[in-house]
Amino acid sequence: MTDKAPQTITELQQMVVKFRDARDWKQFHNAKDMALSLVLEAAEVLEHFQWKTEKDLEAHVALKRGEIGEELSDVLYWVLLMAEEMQIDLPEVFVEKMKQNEGKYPVEKAKGRNTKYTDL
Repeated sequence: MTDKAPQTITELQQMVVKFRDARDWKQFHNAKDMALSLVLEAAEVLEHFQWKTEKDLEAHVALKRGEIGEELSDVLYWVLLMAEEMQIDLPEVFVEKMKQNEGKYPVEKAKGRNTKYTDL
């Protein structure tokens, strides 16, 4: 790996694929198992917040920021790999999804509220 951080989603995906391929892991990466791995890594993020009070959270995040970042990176690994394998253009799909979200949650109805779009 280089010292220069990747600047694009494509560069990150290339890094993930190179890592996977160097270990000959593609044979284990079917859609179900990748999705399962994604959920398991997301659960590891969640563990950092389990049983913490609102008061405890700020101190915990400050103390464990690096570990939380590593878990988030594990989640991103699986998101990037799944998108690459399924030929999903993440930037394109993300922009479209944000447009959909703008329609579901117009500022004038959603600002300052945590209500689901069906109840706005």
